[in-house]
Order: sequence, then C-alpha cells, then structure tokens
Amino acid sequence: MSQMDEFDRKLLALVQSDNRQSADALAEAVGLSPSACMRRLRRLRESGVIESEVAVVAPHAVGWPLMMVVEVTLERERPDLMDDFKRSMRATPEVMLCLYVTGDTDFVLLVTAKSMRDYEDFTRRFFFDNPNVRRFRTSVVMDRVKMSLAVPIDLGA
Repeated sequence: MSQMDEFDRKLLALVQSDNRQSADALAEAVGLSPSACMRRLRRLRESGVIESEVAVVAPHAVGWPLMMVVEVTLERERPDLMDDFKRSMRATPEVMLCLYVTGDTDFVLLVTAKSMRDYEDFTRRFFFDNPNVRRFRTSVVMDRVKMSLAVPIDLGA
C-alpha cells in the first residue's frame, strides 16, 4: 500500500479500539466525510493493512475458562517438520495464538481449555504423540490483565 496519511492513521487507531463505530462517528473524529472514511477503510482492508476484524469473546462466558501459555521446542528444525507443526496449530481451535520465535524455544502458544483434563488430552495429541516435539513448558494464566492485538499507531507521523 502507498504511504498512509494522517487520516488513515487516525482511522486505524479508531477501528482498533472499536470497529463497530458508524461512518458518521468516524467521520466526525477524523475530519472527513463518512463516504471518504468508508473508502479509506475499504482500501486499508483490501491492501492487507487491516488483516482481520474480530470480536474478543470472554472465554469463561462460553465454557473455556482456562488459558495457558505454552513454550514448545521441536526436536529437529527441518522446514517440513516446522511447516507440519505450524499447519497443525493453525487447524486447532484451542490454539488462540501461535508464534514462531527465536531463542531457546521454537513456538509460543496461547491455548484455551474447558478443563485441565481437556488440556492434558491436548498435550497428549499434540506434544506427547508428536515425535518431533522435544519438550514443552506450560504456564497457566491466572488473570488476563490486558487482551489486545492493537498495534500502536503513530498519529504524529
């Protein structure tokens, strides 16, 4: 996408905090017409700047009260084995986030579960039964202090 201007950055900051704002509300906040705001948002979506628009659901409200941060280290770092692991994580609903990282571990996961028994079943399926997983370490989340995928937008640029 070509260079973003001040209006694009303002729109991005606004929709990251609440993507249900009306065109009129966005227009008033940004200083453009509602139709201009909608055209800019469409361009930001089509160009991939806005990758996705989602609702953040309270896990406990839908029966998934547990959340774990899991560090996974693979046995071998062959591209085909890495791709297999990535593919399996993308296809697994319990995996809320999967990051391929540098350092002592290969992946950091955010996993949700209905119970510790369900999480144990998950670990058996994806870690213990996978000969390419060397080790994994789990930390149970005690409190979601902040839950966001918002990227800081520099409004002064």
